[in-house]
Amino acid sequence: MGSTENLRSGEAIKKIQELAEAANTCLFTTNLTKIPLSARPMSTSKIEDDGSMWFFSRVDSDKNTDIKQDNRVQLFYANTGSSEFLSIYGTAEISTDPAKIEELWTPLAKTWFTEGKEDPAITLIKVTPEDGHYWDTKSGKIVSLLKIAVGAVIGKTMDDGLEGKVRI
Repeated sequence: MGSTENLRSGEAIKKIQELAEAANTCLFTTNLTKIPLSARPMSTSKIEDDGSMWFFSRVDSDKNTDIKQDNRVQLFYANTGSSEFLSIYGTAEISTDPAKIEELWTPLAKTWFTEGKEDPAITLIKVTPEDGHYWDTKSGKIVSLLKIAVGAVIGKTMDDGLEGKVRI
């Protein structure tokens, strides 16, 4: 079995940035008290040095409606190529700050906001992480799979992965 390493403050933020930026896309989950959960793929625009995470969103989207009713969200990141995973629980707030939109704007955003940075449908969602958990293999997927196979043959765990809580 791998090691447990719980991270706090700066170390937690660094791990969140590392894993979320490598995966880039998460399942952004709202309406956490209703089953089935309401999740959709979202691309992370930026992760600040304080750990807050930014996403573009349409003003009329279901997620914006959900956040207005209950601002608790869960983000699930998976970088399967490297066997790295991250789950973040936090609170979300909706912003229309033109300076932040300008800062985060990319040409790809025009796919959803055809009128550009001034599109009246554009909003940003800022997620402030409160709690989370990560799973991170040190060796990468291929080496980890080989270690699992060898471990099965010899009857000994050879996992060098890390997992733990992240708290900001």
